Amino acid sequence: MDFLHSALVFLHLLGAAALLGGWLATFKKPTVGVFQAAGAWTQLVTGLLLVGLAEMGDGHVNNIKIAVKLVVLIAILVAALIGRRKVKRGQPVSTGVAHAVGGLTLINIAIAVFW
Repeated sequence: MDFLHSALVFLHLLGAAALLGGWLATFKKPTVGVFQAAGAWTQLVTGLLLVGLAEMGDGHVNNIKIAVKLVVLIAILVAALIGRRKVKRGQPVSTGVAHAVGGLTLINIAIAVFW
C-alpha cells in the first residue's frame, strides 16, 4: 500500500506540474496545451484514488478541504477542456480561460500546502 500511495502522489504531482508548467510556458501568449488537459485529468483521477486509499486506511481525511479542492479542480478541468476545444477548432483561446487554468492550479496547490 505504501508503494501505491507513493506512486499516486508522484502522478498527482506530475499532473500539477503539467498544469502549472504549461501555463507558465505560454504566459505571454496564453493558450491551453494538451499537457494541461492531461494534467487536469491526472489530478482528478489520482486525487480521487488518493482520497479513496486514505478512507480505506486509518488516515484522517479532511472532507471540507477535499471538497474545496475538488470544486477548484472541476473548474480547472472545465476551463482546460474549453480551451483545448477552441485550439482544436483553430479558434483563439481567450486570455481569461487560459489564465484560469493556471491561476486556479496555483490556488489549488496553495490550498494543498497551507490548509
